[in-house]
Amino acid sequence: METTVSLNQAFFPPNIPNVKSNFVTGSVSAVGFSLPALRTQPSTRRSKLVVTRASIAVEQQTQTKVALLRIGTRGSPLALAQAYETRDKLMAKHLELAEDGAIEIVIIKTTGDKILSQPLADIGGKGLFTKEIDEALVSGEIDIAVHSMKDVPTYLPDKTILPCNLQREDVRDAFISLSAASLAELPAGSTVGTASLRRKSQILHRYPSLNVLENFRGNVQTRLRKLNGGVVQATLLALAGLKRLNMTENVTSVLSIDDMLPAVAQGAIGIACRSDDDKMANYLASLNHEETRLAVACERAFLETLDGSCRTPIAGYACQDEDGNCIFRGLVASPDGTRVLETSRKGPYAFEDMILMGKDAGKELLQQAGPGFFDH
Repeated sequence: METTVSLNQAFFPPNIPNVKSNFVTGSVSAVGFSLPALRTQPSTRRSKLVVTRASIAVEQQTQTKVALLRIGTRGSPLALAQAYETRDKLMAKHLELAEDGAIEIVIIKTTGDKILSQPLADIGGKGLFTKEIDEALVSGEIDIAVHSMKDVPTYLPDKTILPCNLQREDVRDAFISLSAASLAELPAGSTVGTASLRRKSQILHRYPSLNVLENFRGNVQTRLRKLNGGVVQATLLALAGLKRLNMTENVTSVLSIDDMLPAVAQGAIGIACRSDDDKMANYLASLNHEETRLAVACERAFLETLDGSCRTPIAGYACQDEDGNCIFRGLVASPDGTRVLETSRKGPYAFEDMILMGKDAGKELLQQAGPGFFDH
C-alpha cells in the first residue's frame, strides 16, 4: 500500500461551497474545485476549456494531536471532494469530530491510479480503485474508507462492512464538446473519448457512424485537457463528479436516462469500516441515506448476478417513483454496440424486494444474452 500524503483537516476550510449547476451549450469554460487542494482560475467565456490544476500543498507541521478518525481516499480531486464531504458531515453530526485535528485525511494510491497507459478492461481484476484502500482499512492504517460506489466490487473484503451511502448525486452523464451541442450533432467520423465500455457500447448502438477512443483515462481535469488539445471531439463524464468539483460550466448538455443508462451505483458515495469497529459503524450509521442505500443494493444485486466487470458493458438504475415504488432498469450490451438488451422491474421500495428485483432482472438478461454475448 502506497500512502502519498496525509492531510490534517486543519489545512482546509470546514465547508465545501455549494455546487452550482450552470449548463451551457457550445463553447464552455470552467471553474474548478475550490478547496486549497486545487488552484482555480476565474471563469471566462472562451473557445477552450479552462482546466484547473490538481496540486496539493501540505505544510510540514508537527501534528500535536492524534486524530480520532482517519479517512482513507484516493488522491484525485474528485476523490478528495468526496472525502471532504464525508468529513464535513461527520463534523456536523458529532461535536468531538469537529475539534481541530480530530479528523485526518490519508491519501492512498491505487492500482488504477498507477497504471494509466492501459484500458481498465486490459488491466484485469476487480477493485482497481479500492484494493489498496481496503488493505489499509483492514490493517488499521485508516478507520474508514470513502469510495465511489461504482468502483466497489460486488463482494467486500473480509473484516470490512459498508454500512453507509451518502445521499446520491445526479446519476446522469454529461456531454462535453467544443464543436457540437449533443452526440446527435457530431459529424460522422467524429471521435468520442471514454474509458467506459458502458458508454462506448451505448454510443455506438445509437450512433454507429461515430468513433470511440476507448483508453481515454485520467481524472476529470486530465480528460478535459485532452479534449482541449483536440485528441477527441467530445467526451462523456458523470454529472455527479462535475457537480462535486464545481465544474458544471464545462457541460454542453445532459443526457437523459433514456439516452444513456448510468453505471450501477453512479453518483453514490460508499463508506466502509472494519466489521469489528462498532464506534466507526455508529458514526457511519448517522450519515447513511437509506433511499440511496436501497437503490444501490438493488443495482449491485443486478451487477453481481451478471458477474459484471470492467470488461462487460452493464448499466443499471433503481429509483423511487411518485407512488413510492421502486423502478429498476437494467441493460447489457455487446462491446461493439451492435446488440443491446434491456429490461425493467417495478415493486416495493424495500430491501429484500429490491434485491430480488435486481437478481431477477440479471437472470433474465443472462438468459437472453446467451454464451459469447460479451465477446463481440
